[in-house]
Amino acid sequence: MSMPTSAICIRRTGLVTSVGLNAAASCAAIRAKVTNPSETRFIDSEGERIMAHAVPLEKPWRGRAKLVRMAALAVQECLAGVARERWDEIPLLLCVAEHERPGRLQGLDDLLFEELQDLLGARFSADSLVVAHGRVSVVVALAQAQRLIGGGVPLVLVAAVDSLLEWPTLGAYERGNRVLTAGNSNGFIPGEGAGALLVGVPGGPGGPGGEGGLVCAGIGFGIEKAHIDTEEPLRGDGLSAAIEAGLAQAGCGMHDIDYRVTDLSGEQYYFKEATLALARTLRQRKESFDIWHPAECIGEAGAVAGVAALAVADAAGRRGYAPGPAVLVHMANDAGQRACAVMRFEEAAA
Repeated sequence: MSMPTSAICIRRTGLVTSVGLNAAASCAAIRAKVTNPSETRFIDSEGERIMAHAVPLEKPWRGRAKLVRMAALAVQECLAGVARERWDEIPLLLCVAEHERPGRLQGLDDLLFEELQDLLGARFSADSLVVAHGRVSVVVALAQAQRLIGGGVPLVLVAAVDSLLEWPTLGAYERGNRVLTAGNSNGFIPGEGAGALLVGVPGGPGGPGGEGGLVCAGIGFGIEKAHIDTEEPLRGDGLSAAIEAGLAQAGCGMHDIDYRVTDLSGEQYYFKEATLALARTLRQRKESFDIWHPAECIGEAGAVAGVAALAVADAAGRRGYAPGPAVLVHMANDAGQRACAVMRFEEAAA
């Protein structure tokens, strides 16, 4: 695999999910396929309580108050090895729900960032941004991190926080038959959470002992015209284009990839799209080709999906249970945006 001009590497991760309040616990639970959906206070159209993957915090915070606390936990875990006085040199790329999200919370584009800084008692670099593209946000942020690091910034923090557990959001998805209920098998279990990735140059500062990590070899984007809300026939054009672009930048083929981690969360539309994209991009037969979807354990958690996928791949590489070093992560949002990152786990230099 060739590397892009400014190779970037995931140095550390942080993850807050319904199955663990840090990356190690969450990734271990996801590996073991542990899941713990619980009843919400919301009722579906059949009169049954909607099940969801809620993050258990010490107080029953809701809305932005809960988002900012989940995000702070993930950021603190991710930056545990970085001196506090250096945090203001680090750009924070904060991934949140897309603007098209039904019932989107107020203040995600401005107040949330300020509240997070206040809660952490820290300030981040003036190069910081809010990335509001839902599930594809993390790949958009990685592309921006690539540009920043190529321009001489040593470390970039990519963080994501989201929740689908607000009634304006949940109600819209339930009315659209998107939520998994007793009367609808073609749906997702809503979730929430936060995650963070500390990104730097391979072998550079930021990781304990300068250890190895997931190196980003290629990034690709696409647009799917037949997105989930249209009547157009789905052919997987957008996701195929994103995967082809990522593979081309990485200088490899789909057959060189060892496994995939995706944002698939239970809806047939997205599973069909992934199957179509695989058929269009895999040109040599593979005996097996694992596809992991952490949402089966943590629910449909919106913008958190991409960070969770990369944290899971990072843990699999570090702990030696990945099927191989090369992993393809692909994401799709309801607005039709598609994204792919080709990653390779590199061992620490001896």
